[in-house]
Amino acid sequence: MQDQLARRLAEIDDRIAAAARDAGRDPAELTRIVVTKFHPASLVEELYALGVRDVGENRQQEMTAKTAETAALVDLRWHFIGQAQTNKARAVRAAASVVHTVDRARLADALDRAAEPGQDVLDVLVQVNMTDDPERGGVAPDGLVALAEHVSGCSTLKLRGLMAVAPLDEEPARAFARLHGYAERVRAVAPEARWISAGMTGDFTEAIQAGATHLRIGSAITGPRPLRG
Repeated sequence: MQDQLARRLAEIDDRIAAAARDAGRDPAELTRIVVTKFHPASLVEELYALGVRDVGENRQQEMTAKTAETAALVDLRWHFIGQAQTNKARAVRAAASVVHTVDRARLADALDRAAEPGQDVLDVLVQVNMTDDPERGGVAPDGLVALAEHVSGCSTLKLRGLMAVAPLDEEPARAFARLHGYAERVRAVAPEARWISAGMTGDFTEAIQAGATHLRIGSAITGPRPLRG
């Protein structure tokens, strides 16, 4: 298993580096996040042994359990990439190093209030909805500036940038082409907010071309997910 994991990790990293070079970018400026959804904490430990330091989860309960089991891995960074409920904000904040999916002011406020005394400022990204479906995660593009301004006013949150998921019914390159304009809206509020979390296994090449800085890669590295949930 360790050999297979190492091989898949190396293959993805080679593809990321090639895509970055094709886009005229330095591969070192990209952060590869390994999404470990449904996999056991033991897989996180194997990934850590292979040099992985950024892992992602989209369910609070699973992230909370895994962070407890891997507490000895002190420089491991947990990225929460799922839709968060406001009543889970304290648990999300306790486990995550970064929250990618702030899509409403109420969630930002809940994360802000959840800060414990002495706790580090939490890195967050605002999620934009790139579809016409209001049920999909993310704030509508016309609400992006207002949300970015609200997050910037939360004293225990640091706005790092933008997160997006390409629509299933649109070519990724065309969808991600809109990211530049959205990212500029966020940077007009917070010039230092330069992260763009976009791109998964099937579309990270297009995301890199569009300026993504954080890539969320799952089964292409971890292998098929166990049948759970």
